[in-house]
Amino acid sequence: MQRLINEIVERAKANRQRIVLPEGTEERTLKAANQILTDGVADLILLGNPAEIEACAKEWGLGNIGKATIIDPANHPKMEEYAQLLCELRKKKGMTIEEARKLVLDPLYLGCLMIKNGDADGQLAGARNTTGDVLRPALQIIKTAPGITCVSGAMLLLTHAPEYGKNGVLVMGDVAVTPVPDAGQLAQIAVCTARTARAVAGLDPKVAMLSFSTKGSAKHEVVDKVVEALKIAKEMAPDIAIDGELQADAALVPEVGASKAPGSSIAGHANVLVVPTLEVGNISYKLVQRLGHADAVGPILQGIARPVNDLSRGCSIEDVYRMIAITANQAIAAKESK
Repeated sequence: MQRLINEIVERAKANRQRIVLPEGTEERTLKAANQILTDGVADLILLGNPAEIEACAKEWGLGNIGKATIIDPANHPKMEEYAQLLCELRKKKGMTIEEARKLVLDPLYLGCLMIKNGDADGQLAGARNTTGDVLRPALQIIKTAPGITCVSGAMLLLTHAPEYGKNGVLVMGDVAVTPVPDAGQLAQIAVCTARTARAVAGLDPKVAMLSFSTKGSAKHEVVDKVVEALKIAKEMAPDIAIDGELQADAALVPEVGASKAPGSSIAGHANVLVVPTLEVGNISYKLVQRLGHADAVGPILQGIARPVNDLSRGCSIEDVYRMIAITANQAIAAKESK
């Protein structure tokens, strides 16, 4: 399990990205940032009052915070440039320049404007802010990736079952954002989760669209949605190996897959699991995490044109460190896909 995290960190080190941390005075964030800078994982931009950040770093013995770029949202040379950019992006929604000048003082908006302007590559927040507050500026400013209309969240599951996925590594989506996706949204979630599996976990994605039915074994409108989503996903991304509808055991266990879905190249070999609703995803990953003692890393937000990730407010320093490295990996992939 730790090997995959090490690989993610090494990929980030080899192609350093500029990651914005809008919660620049938050203790766990600063402590993780200090370690990231010590290890050379990413180039960090801390948003906050410089004197306050320096005082916190001194109090907590963080000797490498000086290696970060520290930007005061209330006083920096690009304030007006970013306000004009925000006003232009939101003018159809009636935004005035006065409103834009107020919003650029908000670190969550400022970070997204820096990304949009090409001054940063990704953002990580959420130790102090709600998911809604983190996502709102990202969707208003950076917007969704081409061909994608819905944001979703993938969870990296590092399990103790090496016979499943790739040495026990699986990626599940959506576990975080869209409660009841329609067929089109579910197809997008499948494609985005496959791309996350490739960009972050280094997997060759084998995607299973999960249901309580395998290849027509049960009839219901929620099964029909998964069948329709599979068709749309194949049209969206013909390069991704994907199949459905599959029950979880048919997706993971080779002998069950061979029995229930003969001829499927995915059944029994899936490493990306796409669930039909957020409810299923959230419950599933937490059961795997608690009962199976799996390490659940994420959620990793996907579908935004440039990576913006959301931390749990109960996150640890290690969580922040890992998510900075993951955000950097997503930034590398976003540039490569241009």
